[in-house]
Amino acid sequence: MKSLYLCNKPIFDETGIMNKVKLNVLGISYSQTQTGAYALVLAEENGRRRIPIIVGGFEAQAIAIQLEGLKPPRPLTHDLFLNFARTFNVDLLEVTVYKLEEGVFYSKLTCDNGQRIIEIDARTSDAIALALRFKCPIYTNEEILKKAGIILDFEKESAVQTAGDQPSATRQVKVQDTTFTDELKHNNLQELKELLDEAISEEDYEKASLIRDEINRRKKE
Repeated sequence: MKSLYLCNKPIFDETGIMNKVKLNVLGISYSQTQTGAYALVLAEENGRRRIPIIVGGFEAQAIAIQLEGLKPPRPLTHDLFLNFARTFNVDLLEVTVYKLEEGVFYSKLTCDNGQRIIEIDARTSDAIALALRFKCPIYTNEEILKKAGIILDFEKESAVQTAGDQPSATRQVKVQDTTFTDELKHNNLQELKELLDEAISEEDYEKASLIRDEINRRKKE
């Protein structure tokens, strides 16, 4: 079934029925099934279904540093794409995860160059990393949610949700490194800030996100 695009208006299928579901990035966590891989979790905005997508370390890093609000000393690949697009007045209107085939998710970028709307095929991990940078919406369809969506009991989502959060809000699943996080507890706040600056300068964003978490935890105490 084909989907029809017209600028950034809602997607309709060939029957004229709206077939568009907005997703939020719930977060990133270590994959429990594949060594060296990560699980990117997308959440249905107005529902309880979640879509876990396995991504590589580089892609996970690109998504995680944007979620954490970290500023790399040099532009990473996706930051370069953003700067390039803005220089030539190209805007990313939306990202759509449109197909799931043999366990692989397919996505496309809907771009506007001021004269016409262009669709570009992209890996889902890259598409999500770009969506976060362009601050554009992410969509999928009911067919994919039925195939890949899982429903989590909100009471059991303690790893990704704190008390008082709304189910549809964007949240972050933190990368867990028990040994390193235990060591951080012995540092004072100034030492943590110095470690954070060092991790960022070395472009070790996984470590930086863990240090940032510890700093935020201290500030809440």
